Amino acid sequence: MLRGLTRAGLGPVENDEQFLEIAAKYGFQSVDIDPTGLINQWGLEGTKQRLEELGLSIGAIGLSVDWRTTDENFRSSLTALPAQAAAAAALGVTRCCTYVLPSVDEPAAQFTVQATKRLRLCAQILGGYGIRLGLEFVGPHHLRTRWTHPFLWTTEDTLAWIEAIGEPNVGLLFDAYHWYTTEMSVEDIGKLRADQIVHVHINDAKAVPVEEALDNDRVYPGEGVIDLVGFLKALQAIGYTGPVAQEILTPAPPTDSVEALAERSRQGFDRVFGEAGL
Repeated sequence: MLRGLTRAGLGPVENDEQFLEIAAKYGFQSVDIDPTGLINQWGLEGTKQRLEELGLSIGAIGLSVDWRTTDENFRSSLTALPAQAAAAAALGVTRCCTYVLPSVDEPAAQFTVQATKRLRLCAQILGGYGIRLGLEFVGPHHLRTRWTHPFLWTTEDTLAWIEAIGEPNVGLLFDAYHWYTTEMSVEDIGKLRADQIVHVHINDAKAVPVEEALDNDRVYPGEGVIDLVGFLKALQAIGYTGPVAQEILTPAPPTDSVEALAERSRQGFDRVFGEAGL
């Protein structure tokens, strides 16, 4: 498994170049980043060279398409996806991810039909470039009632929806925080196949009752109560070898320096990866 970073949890990163340099300096192997900006800055070959110099790969890109709101927004935002996918594929990226909220304002059946069609089309476009689409179920209890109608927040329901979408390149973005807040076990991970997992996020939770764990109040790996060692060992046991990217959401931006937060992140990874034997 690759040690990965997102910008979430690193504080005021100035630009893409600083993000890449910080990731490399503190021993990370992959970054989640939009490749379009890199190519615009350095060109395709220049970006490849810079990533190689730093020993980095791009773990995943975010799905830029607005698939949650109006047809007009969906259609207009979809037009940029082929270019984004082409840029990503040119840099060897094989993963694109989006999150799925556990409640919605629209009637759930209506939203499901609409979102299924939209995500199927996104998956088809991405698949043409050899890119998989990862869907992240969101577990914290407070978001299950944040909007009018319950939707989905479990692995089982997400996998069932993926089957309904019906494209072979769709799978899970598997986040440790959502694994924890849906009270899954290590044994539950063992029931999954590695090919069902597109990408992985890692983070930790404060010592509060699980139903009180807030989505935007996470802590760094190894600083909380989630069994991240068991989480990583279970992923290894089923054969997952891709990126494990840190994603730390907080109520307010961190006040420590980017360097200090990157060092804190490295220490967390050293702790949980080391105890997991990775």
